[in-house]
Amino acid sequence: MHPPTAPSPEQAATLPQDRALRIWAGPFIVFMLFLLASSLIGKFSQDLLPGNFWLANPEYWIYPIQTLVCGFLLLRWWRHYDFHGWSFLPAGIAAGVIAFLIWIAPQQWFGAPPRPDGFNPDLFAETPALYWTTLIFRFLRLVLIVPLLEEIFWRGFLMRYLIRDRFLSVAFGSYAPLAFFGVALGFSLVHSQPDRIPALLTGLLWNALAVRTRSLGSCVVAHAVTNLLLGVYIVRTGQWGFW
Repeated sequence: MHPPTAPSPEQAATLPQDRALRIWAGPFIVFMLFLLASSLIGKFSQDLLPGNFWLANPEYWIYPIQTLVCGFLLLRWWRHYDFHGWSFLPAGIAAGVIAFLIWIAPQQWFGAPPRPDGFNPDLFAETPALYWTTLIFRFLRLVLIVPLLEEIFWRGFLMRYLIRDRFLSVAFGSYAPLAFFGVALGFSLVHSQPDRIPALLTGLLWNALAVRTRSLGSCVVAHAVTNLLLGVYIVRTGQWGFW
């Protein structure tokens, strides 16, 4: 049985607008709602059950659920996403390495303070099954789910939507100043304060990659390479605040 093929540009452009919005923006919105839930549970945990580790640190169980739910949505709508081939794989890898260097530069070369506080799987080191499950889900989220749903949203959807609301009629990688710089700014603002300048520069880099290659696949590869390198860096250095 052959996997379903992506719809043609003509078919995609005639997809009902509400369905197109749900398919291209839905996984990212669901992802962000999970982050909001995690933040609210952590914030009010002391009022609910003081001293309960799992309520005070809900990311350790919300992130795996988030990964599974968002992965399901991506699979459900997979045939609607056109990655425009993978011929620009080397460009994507190169952009991913450059973005990784941008991300670690403040701590590595410019004297920014270390970031040891954050999602730390070492808390479960004495329970190997829990430790490895936590680490595997964290990398699955970091290297597969996040690159897919964020690139589908930021460059596959929003960068085209800011050009025309019937965004599927806009060729991927089309350039318009508002779309190009607006997406980079939005990408920056959804990150935490210490990451906003690296995120802004990364957003500009990946937007340029989209315009240059006209390939959503190259952007996904770049994002995945950056996140993989960053994940290895985090585990090796213990700078858990990066994720």
